[in-house]
Amino acid sequence: MASISVQSNDFDISEEIVALKKGNNEVGAIVTFTGTVRDVGGTLKTMTLEHYPGMTEKELERIAAVAEARWPLLGCRIIHRYGALKPGDNIVLVVTLSAHRGAAFKAAEFLMDYLKSNAPFWKKEQTGKDNSWVSSKQSDASALDKWEK
Repeated sequence: MASISVQSNDFDISEEIVALKKGNNEVGAIVTFTGTVRDVGGTLKTMTLEHYPGMTEKELERIAAVAEARWPLLGCRIIHRYGALKPGDNIVLVVTLSAHRGAAFKAAEFLMDYLKSNAPFWKKEQTGKDNSWVSSKQSDASALDKWEK
């Protein structure tokens, strides 16, 4: 069963991998993805992520269960942060474990495509001059199309 955390505090990638893999010698592949706050134009002060507690965790558990049913995973960890984050801060971590790399890579990509486009989080960017909500991108939504096959 996947381990899901929605939290304000940062995470340690190495600690998360060690904890997820602990005692499982069948693991042949570990795939990780870490998303960070990026400042494209050099003006971003903070990005604030909001969510609905309870609902967000249930939705992440649901999509992780879809990945576990679709690929032979031996472990799955999703951490998504909320609150005010600065450029360079960690936002999200996805770790998938499997006996073989193909399943681990595909599951991690599937989970990130979902998190990027459909996860119930809202982002607001604060710059020196403006505060604005981040709109979803068509390219993120289109990334999910390949998983409908």
